[in-house]
Amino acid sequence: MRFSVVILLLACSTSAVRAQSSVPAAPLEPVDSSSQSQPAESQPGPLSTAARQEAQEVAEAEGLIGKAEWNAAETKLAAWLAGHPDDPRALFDAGYVADAKDKLDDAAGFYRRAVKADPQNFESHLSLGLLLARRGKLEEARPELNTATQLDPGDAGPALKARAWRSLAQIDRSTDPAQASTDLLEALKLSPETPRDTLLAAELAEATNQPAAAEAAYRRVLAKDARNTEANAGLGHALIAQKKYPEAETALRAALEQIPGDPTLTAELATALAAQDKGEALPLLQRLHDAHPDDENVTRMLAEVMAEAGDAEGSDRYYSILLSAHPNDAGLLIAHGQNQIRQQHFLQALQAFQKATELAPSDGDAWSGLAFAASKSNQHSVALHALTVRSKLLPENASTYFLWATSYDTLHDRVAAISYYHHFLEAAAGKYPDQEWQARQRLLVLEKKQ
Repeated sequence: MRFSVVILLLACSTSAVRAQSSVPAAPLEPVDSSSQSQPAESQPGPLSTAARQEAQEVAEAEGLIGKAEWNAAETKLAAWLAGHPDDPRALFDAGYVADAKDKLDDAAGFYRRAVKADPQNFESHLSLGLLLARRGKLEEARPELNTATQLDPGDAGPALKARAWRSLAQIDRSTDPAQASTDLLEALKLSPETPRDTLLAAELAEATNQPAAAEAAYRRVLAKDARNTEANAGLGHALIAQKKYPEAETALRAALEQIPGDPTLTAELATALAAQDKGEALPLLQRLHDAHPDDENVTRMLAEVMAEAGDAEGSDRYYSILLSAHPNDAGLLIAHGQNQIRQQHFLQALQAFQKATELAPSDGDAWSGLAFAASKSNQHSVALHALTVRSKLLPENASTYFLWATSYDTLHDRVAAISYYHHFLEAAAGKYPDQEWQARQRLLVLEKKQ
């Protein structure tokens, strides 16, 4: 259910990059070529004839870029680069034009040549990194952006260097949230915090298991923009993560008054209601599913709430639909197996849990389900194996002690059975009267044989 901020700066990688320039924005907005150098007449000191020619030729191309005359600029730059293939300024401009014309392979090629011609050029590294990131080549983009953060931005100014740091934060956010937080802090040293920065900070706080910090950040965004869907959903999620269900319910209801019918907010409200055992959750989710029948997150939530409400058969119909699309989803298999147990279809449950443990061998719930289903299917050796693996993943409880005891008892291991029946009685402490009576009766028999 949790939706994330899509690569905020990367998706619009070069938007607002030229904000400090008088050059109009291009469709893809690479870094402003005019910031690299100036036409000959504005440069101090004497220039050679060749340098004056270069400044004039490239400046004329940049003038055409400023008027969005891409084809004319492309022709002039191509002619110049034919005789001067290593001119970093012209190569950067050519990359800019190719980027604006959506010739992304050509643009990347020109930017790479510009970087090679002048490894210390900030804009070339930045534009190449942003372009690669925009195309999903994050492993290639990261070193370019990282290099840009280490270079002097010159006339481009600190705002563009902050853009490099923000882009690094977006790249790092899924693989290394702590590093992404550091990247973002570096950006904030160079430019003011934006609402998107605050949203990212909130998500990073959630990713590093700091829901209270995430809550505070989302509230800062909402203080300025109460209708921000992303912040409202994020706040709801952060409150639910802290088990502040009544607070989450209040916040989400208020948000839905401003953004009626929003599916993410509605789903989170249903989660908060379900956690409080409020019957409103189920009809709310059913309406949401009717409105969005193809939304798998909604379908999964509906199936879960139906199971908790006691409708295992109805719940399993939805899980079966989800499993037909995702047959190797261990979480779905576990939920399906639990529904089968509730319907006393133990062999079907056993098959589901066996597959789940193969797909997710470190999932304790899968092994718990397998142990119970195997015990109910009279496959006690399988149950003991499942309990053995589970014990390495999760602590024992009264239910598992009872499974240990009954499995050993059935397999005629009297000593182990006696030990686990005693463990069970200590852990149960009157909470499971039927099983406790059974345990005491078996202990009378087993201990009498000693």
